[in-house]
Amino acid sequence: MSDMVVVRKEGLYCVPGRFYIDPWRPVERAVITHAHGDHARGGHQHYLTAAPGVRIMQSRLGPISVDGLAYGERVTHNGVTLSLHPAGHVLGSAQVRMEYQGEVWVASGDYKIEPDSTCAAFEPVRCDTFITESTFGLPVYRWQPEREVFADINEWWRANAGQGRASVMQCYSFGKAQRILSGLDPSIGPIICHGAVQALNQVYRDEGVALPPTVMVTDVPRDAIGSSIVIAPPSAAGSPWIKRFGDFSDAFASGWMQLRGARRRRGVDRGFVLSDHADWPGLMQAIAATGAQRVIVTHGSIPVLVRWLQQQGLQASGFDTEYGDDEADESVAAPPDGGSDA
Repeated sequence: MSDMVVVRKEGLYCVPGRFYIDPWRPVERAVITHAHGDHARGGHQHYLTAAPGVRIMQSRLGPISVDGLAYGERVTHNGVTLSLHPAGHVLGSAQVRMEYQGEVWVASGDYKIEPDSTCAAFEPVRCDTFITESTFGLPVYRWQPEREVFADINEWWRANAGQGRASVMQCYSFGKAQRILSGLDPSIGPIICHGAVQALNQVYRDEGVALPPTVMVTDVPRDAIGSSIVIAPPSAAGSPWIKRFGDFSDAFASGWMQLRGARRRRGVDRGFVLSDHADWPGLMQAIAATGAQRVIVTHGSIPVLVRWLQQQGLQASGFDTEYGDDEADESVAAPPDGGSDA
């Protein structure tokens, strides 16, 4: 049997199903793993995504023709049985399972192994061929448990509040911001969100995700600013909006903060290592759990991961895709092999 999924100029293409997965050029039918900009682009005629991600897609892409599929629900299209399974990356993120003539392929999109309260936890899916990301596909990347990172963030915020200085946390507006919010201690002070973050917070709340109370800066008395934490996209750095917080302490949250010198290049006081992607052990765990004998690696440290998997006796190769930076122009530093920021 020829390959079920191939790369075309438009994107990853399911040949028998006649649909694309996260295509980067306009197509008739697009199955979208999640709503980050490098995977969910405008211009497609029809979209299919996991049901919890429909509102996010609409908020980011505007009026689109989109259907939501419940996790685990199966539909058949041109003989291919298709289902979506939690990827644990962000709200609505999914792996795409495709079954045709007794063969099963899974395209993972982006995924994270450690569960968090803002999205459905990663679910291993057995398959013959697994298409995996490799954003942090180097052995150096090994994450702390998120509870430890949240404790560090709250401690930093508490210390700043004690000195009357606002704490400005730079992070990506979709996914990372809400995950950080879920771990904050609101007893320390007000939680102020940039408008880009606040709009997505409401979508999360509407999907049943518990987040602490958040406000806009205009809702906070001037004398309370010094005890606040501010959640803002990196693009807000240096803007007139950020200057209203006065003499603040700033930080950046990203997996790239594990790189030596990344905090210095970002020019912030603190760097917190928090990623919504799998680290090296997570990639190994996810790949093993699929039982796949063939693995195709996309965006990130492709040569390193392919070589390692081949040494483990698997049939491994790479796909040349246009997936890139989750955080678009908000990257901390140039990733080792052109991978996405997280």
